[in-house]
Amino acid sequence: MLTENLLIRDYPVDDRPRERFINEGAKALSNQELLALLLRTGTRNESVIQLSNRLLTQFEGLRLLTDASLEEMMALKGIGEAKAIQVLAAVELGRRISNLSFDERYVIRSPEDCANYCMNDMRFLTQEHFVCLYLNTKNQVLHRQTIFIGSLNASIVHPREVFKEAFRRSAASIICVHNHPSGDPSPSREDIEVTKRLTECGKIIGIDLLDHIIIGEKKFVSLKEKGYV
Repeated sequence: MLTENLLIRDYPVDDRPRERFINEGAKALSNQELLALLLRTGTRNESVIQLSNRLLTQFEGLRLLTDASLEEMMALKGIGEAKAIQVLAAVELGRRISNLSFDERYVIRSPEDCANYCMNDMRFLTQEHFVCLYLNTKNQVLHRQTIFIGSLNASIVHPREVFKEAFRRSAASIICVHNHPSGDPSPSREDIEVTKRLTECGKIIGIDLLDHIIIGEKKFVSLKEKGYV
């Protein structure tokens, strides 16, 4: 337990919020410690932990903090404009995340849907980017992650990296997407090898690879439609 009569530099390193976040994860931290990470510094006479505690006390915990105005935050000694904005921005992000609904997630029902989802982001890239889309049982996109940047190679795009995130997200299926900077989406031998390898692994694991889309200049190729998935 952190004692409140110490400045943050006096705490044992392993008890400091940043180190605890790294070593134990965000869920291990108290509201006070999470606020301390947002505030970053205290004042000359009190630690950021003490400042965080005063902030929570002033607003009777997180519930009233969610409705605090910038002026109300700045009225607390030790909270300037920059600190107040950081905290209120984090509160607003949390509110928006909590209000997200499944209906707002992009649904992929066809190769065209997938290409439309990625085309504008990927067709101008000067290097190949291998991206995975993780879908739920309704084919809604749960998460998008760049797995690898560089020339595609079956030995580099390892199934472990592709499916690791699928387990984290409890994904039902995956769609892989990568771009060809040349603008020509015709699949290479390596593209086909990677696709077959990921398809086989997906069948073993129970998380299907639905397709592998290659993005070119305003055009695309579906390796499922080509018969490789």
